[in-house]
Order: sequence, then C-alpha cells, then structure tokens
Amino acid sequence: MHGLLKVGLMVCLTQFATAQSLFKGFIPDENGTNPDVLVQQTVTPGAIFKDCAECTEMVVIPAGSFVMGSGKNADEQPPHTVAIRSFLMGRTEVTQRQWSDIMGSNPSYFLACGPNCPVENVSWDDVQHFIAKLNQRNGQKYRLPSEAEWEYAARAGTTAEWSHGNDESKLGNYAWYGRNSGGKTQVVGQKLPNAFGLFDMHGNVWEWTQDCMHGDYGGAPTDGSAWTTGCSGNYRVLRGGSWYDGPAGLRSAIRFRSYPVLRDNSSGFRLARDL
Repeated sequence: MHGLLKVGLMVCLTQFATAQSLFKGFIPDENGTNPDVLVQQTVTPGAIFKDCAECTEMVVIPAGSFVMGSGKNADEQPPHTVAIRSFLMGRTEVTQRQWSDIMGSNPSYFLACGPNCPVENVSWDDVQHFIAKLNQRNGQKYRLPSEAEWEYAARAGTTAEWSHGNDESKLGNYAWYGRNSGGKTQVVGQKLPNAFGLFDMHGNVWEWTQDCMHGDYGGAPTDGSAWTTGCSGNYRVLRGGSWYDGPAGLRSAIRFRSYPVLRDNSSGFRLARDL
C-alpha cells in the first residue's frame, strides 16, 4: 500500500510540475470566434499563440541577458548589461484591423494600405487606451514592451547593427524602409523574421515603448523593467525606424522620442505581456 501511495504521489507531482510549463491559448472555430474553447500549450521559446480572435499573435521570448545600447550616439551610451525574463512579444505590429476591432474606428493615415497593415497615426496615450480596452475585453494584461525588452527582442541574440548582421545590402530582406517602401507602410509579416520569430522589428513603423526618454543610459534599470522616472522632459521612446527612414534609423540600438500626445503616420506599436 505504501508503495502504491508513493507512486501515486510521484505521478501527481510530475503532473503538477508539467502544468507549470503550460498556459491556456485561444483556439478559434471555423469562424475564428470561439473564445470558450481553450487548449494547453507548452511555454517554450518561439512558441506562438493568440489569446483571442482579435488579438495579435504572440511569441515566447526566451530569458537571457544582453548588452543594451552602443557607442554611436550619446543617448545610446553607456552600453550596459541587462537581464531579461522570458516574456511575450507581438509577432507583428498591431494592425489596422486589430485596432478597429477593439476601438471601433481606424485613425491610420495609410487607410488604403488595408486592414493587415500596421495601425499608425496613434499617440502613446491612444495606445494606452487601446491596451486598457483590450485587457478589459479578454481579461489579460497586455502592455507596451519596455525599451530594454524591445531592444533585446530586436537583437535576437545579435550584437550587430541590425538583427541580421552588419550587411546593409541585406536590410531590404527584413525591413520596409525609405529605399523600398514606396513612401508608405506595408502589410505586416512579409519580410523575413529575426531569430526570435518577430517580423518588422526594423522599419514599417516606429514602435512606442513604455519608457520615458533619458538623455543617456546612466542609472538605467538592469532588470529589463521600463524606466519611467527622472525623465528628460515629457517624452516617450519609440524604437525600430519606419517606412520613411534610412538604414541608420533602423539600427537595433537607435532611439527616437516624441510627446505622448503626438500622432504621426510613421508611429505604431506592438504588444508585450508577462508570462
């Protein structure tokens, strides 16, 4: 009897441990609208899932550390090591369709680009309203990525200028930017993804992060959290470059700032969420 109890206990413990590596994900029906059907999926780096029909696909980003910044521009210095916990990142930028599904309207300048193009012409404040409504609808805790999370995800294990390396001639394989965009945004996910499975981390639209702007990285958090105190004016940080920019504006380390109330047809965002 004692042996059977011991075996049963070991089985239960094994099942409990396995459950810790699982989460519930959305499985749509044939109409893509089945929020009541849930399935367990393994939380492994690179895994892709959706929380709801109108939600963006999310990718599991592995934990790790990296050197944030560069020696190029003053606001990218000093390079410093940041530890990142595993988290979820939008596989693509939030699209016009996804914005419309939640907000009931589409503020994009490039409406003719279509519903699968990134939403743009949205301010940082607008994005906060979108996230609040999305979370209220599906019960999740989506947010903007911190600046450190964004750069870690963009670099995807690299230390080069762009996620594919330092070869500028290959940038067009990964990004829509000033030399190939035709002066407008493009449908998300058409270019090659980076090593973490993320599309358009370079180009298409600048992406809002949660952080406020600082003149440099002196005193920056090293745990991957958003830096929202001691700000250099009332600015928020955008990353990644856009359809308008040249190669230098798409570097993994490049930073741009804007007021949280300003809207621009080169500015959009992607979502993040804790595991």
